[in-house]
Amino acid sequence: MSAEPTSPGPVRPPARRLVLASRSPARLGLLRQAGLGPEVIVSGVDEDAVSAPTPADLARVLAEAKAEAVAARPEAAGALGVGCDSVLELDGRAHGKPADAGEAVVRWKAMRGRSGVLHTGHCVIDTGASAAGAGGRASATASTTVRFGHPTDEEIAAYVASGEPLHVAGAFTLDGRSAPFVEGIDGNAGNVIGLSLPLLRELLGAVGVAITDLWV
Repeated sequence: MSAEPTSPGPVRPPARRLVLASRSPARLGLLRQAGLGPEVIVSGVDEDAVSAPTPADLARVLAEAKAEAVAARPEAAGALGVGCDSVLELDGRAHGKPADAGEAVVRWKAMRGRSGVLHTGHCVIDTGASAAGAGGRASATASTTVRFGHPTDEEIAAYVASGEPLHVAGAFTLDGRSAPFVEGIDGNAGNVIGLSLPLLRELLGAVGVAITDLWV
């Protein structure tokens, strides 16, 4: 005979507010699945105006720019701001969201049967009073190798027609219609979707915050 289910205890409020500097529903979903309840404030950063020497650096610099923009907003005062940005590295070049359907088709024909590296930059900024001292900010990039399959020209056309690749870095995602076209990855899956939870935990720890204190 199984034991009677017990009622869950009272939900404690998180120790700090968490603000996600991104409109990405995938990143928001990952944070919620991990027990976090972030607010969303879109940074408004012009990504095309940002440059860096390598794709990995570009992902980090973009994440820092987004976190900084949101941390400066009055509505983020006292919160922990999290900025993220992803780029796909292929042939040494950084690829973000394709500009249009034509570019998405060209991108997929270049990617199929090959491997690329998805870089996601992460930046945490503590906008609270303690952030005035050392340790109020931390940033890093997580990188995951992605092995693409061999979708046919017809499959690529159908995928691009769905509109999905125009809204995601690298013109693909693991949690959408392109998942059947990805043979495998080497690294963190969440990082490819948009946010590495293990790296976020490390960065929060670097600014003195335990991720368990942010559970809702």
